[in-house]
Amino acid sequence: MKKLYIPLIAFICFAMNSNAQEKSKKEKKGDKYYFVYSFDDAIDAYTHAKDLTVDGQRKLADSYHQMHQHIQSEVAYSKLVNTPGGNLPEDHYNYAMILRYDAKYDESNKWMDKFVEQKPTDLRAKDYVLNKSKFNDLVADQGAFKINHLDINTDARDFGASYYKEKVVFASSRATPKMIQRKTNRDGLPYLNIYEADVKDNQLKNADDFDKSINGKMNDGPASFTTDGNYMAFTRNTRNVAKGEKIVNLEIYFRSVEDKKWSKPVPFFLNNKDYSVGHPCLTAKGDTMYFTSNMPGGFGKADIYRTTKDAKGEWTKPENLGNQINTEGDEMFPFYNGNMGALFFSSNGRYGLGGLDVFVCSIRGQEVNNVYNVGAPVNTQNDDFAAVLDHKTKKGYFSSNRAGGKGSDDMYTVDLLKDLNFGKRIIGIAKDKTEHAIPLTFITLSDDKGNVLDTVTTKDDGAYSFSVASDKNFKLNGKKEKYMEGNSNANSFGKDLIIKTDVLLTMKEEKIIVPKMEVGDDLGKVVEFNPVYYDFHEHNIRPDAQKELDKIVKVLNENPSMAIELSSHTDCRASKAYNMKLSNQRSKSASTYIKSRISNPNRVTSKGYGETKLVNGCACEGTVVAECSEENHQKNRRTEFIITKK
Repeated sequence: MKKLYIPLIAFICFAMNSNAQEKSKKEKKGDKYYFVYSFDDAIDAYTHAKDLTVDGQRKLADSYHQMHQHIQSEVAYSKLVNTPGGNLPEDHYNYAMILRYDAKYDESNKWMDKFVEQKPTDLRAKDYVLNKSKFNDLVADQGAFKINHLDINTDARDFGASYYKEKVVFASSRATPKMIQRKTNRDGLPYLNIYEADVKDNQLKNADDFDKSINGKMNDGPASFTTDGNYMAFTRNTRNVAKGEKIVNLEIYFRSVEDKKWSKPVPFFLNNKDYSVGHPCLTAKGDTMYFTSNMPGGFGKADIYRTTKDAKGEWTKPENLGNQINTEGDEMFPFYNGNMGALFFSSNGRYGLGGLDVFVCSIRGQEVNNVYNVGAPVNTQNDDFAAVLDHKTKKGYFSSNRAGGKGSDDMYTVDLLKDLNFGKRIIGIAKDKTEHAIPLTFITLSDDKGNVLDTVTTKDDGAYSFSVASDKNFKLNGKKEKYMEGNSNANSFGKDLIIKTDVLLTMKEEKIIVPKMEVGDDLGKVVEFNPVYYDFHEHNIRPDAQKELDKIVKVLNENPSMAIELSSHTDCRASKAYNMKLSNQRSKSASTYIKSRISNPNRVTSKGYGETKLVNGCACEGTVVAECSEENHQKNRRTEFIITKK
């Protein structure tokens, strides 16, 4: 039962104020049981209460859900959403999720549609709209995985397999031969302990305590290990809960092998009685850890975070993995395979078959790509979670409370029969006919029917990148002011994972108009032509700059005695020495262009000023460092014209 591991008290947070209807003694008693996770006792109290309030009806529906009594939960939610005050967006969402548990997908979609109408910007709503057409693909076995139930499972909770040297370690609430068995409020089963087992014939054998010194009076597990097996991270319940405090959160602890023995547990610096941190996943060397938390500042309930060790070996401030993974729901049980560049996780906020579903995505550095539901047979209408996979054998494990198991949660083996489908990428550059990159170009990716799939604005290098599905046709469109739209076609057929497709934009034709000027009035002043601009780190003459230089050429040819100085500049980025050199190159490029088109080219001189004459406050050095847009930096990458002789 997954709600135990990251406790959810959402119903308490958004419950209706029930002062308008007095709660009965039975309902108040049910509330007390509900608050300490004693859901079976809460159900007994609520069902014997007369005329539950909306808040009580909501908690009764959730209590049934927590006890996996989904038919009863469905009935309770049906009553709730048809009761005045029971039509909150979360009520509709939770009812839709319960219907999915019962495989009533059409009915579930009706309530999800209501939820989308109420909260269209909710990440769960967006993901549902984007992926609901994929249902038939998800529910059908695509031949990518082969699963097998493990004989080692018991009638208790067995889940969260992890690799430890040549063995597998997992969490279990199986009964042990103790004189006193402490049991949880939630389901009356013993608390979780950490066990290890041998791997033989695609089965787990000889389950035994991993380390009796680590298993305490409350829940311990699951755990994660470095490849050498000398460092571990594991989840356990908060131990310092004072009497009367009803919320028991999760914490992460670490141990290392010292003198061939496990050290005492060391707490994670983020452990906090006000929120949970759990489900740690260490990378091969233990220098990065993925974990789950419902700490403040996330997207919703439980989010997935990442932290790394600094030079001193201390864990750094965690990074939320963002809304490509996290939603307002629960994202849990991360497992990262560095050799595959794949992150497996479970979510009930993303579109799936019901409960928690297993998802996978590609992670390379800071970039998250191609998040997708792995589908059947790994995922079902029930909770499917805690997937791990070995890249060499392409075998792994996951956990599920699906029908046909021995207990509440069981472990399964999984064989990867096809490579993970991270899709493909379309990359390219927005550029002009002279092959110069065009920054700040708005690129739109559409399917062959014209449906917009994604958009991006190019940066200084004009580059863009899109994650796409295989075997599809696509259209690319580029837009920028003063340019005609550019269009390109691309497709993801074939074996290539990277499809390179550029978008070519053409500068709009402009009639050259030379302003009337009295030469004598302009001596020593900047001529009022449009500035000549340059791309970032470039000194080549762009097509738009050519047109401005042509205007200068025309003026000089009409005034054969006129002499001008070209002053060129850079933005503040890069060193002062580099920028001075770059500005001189820009002056030389512009002066060479003009000199080749006029009589007596000696009339033209040029000088570079580097970053010494910024036209705005976009400084990169000194006491004040400005945060400027690319548009403002562009204003400084310029050449100006000064008349030195009339």
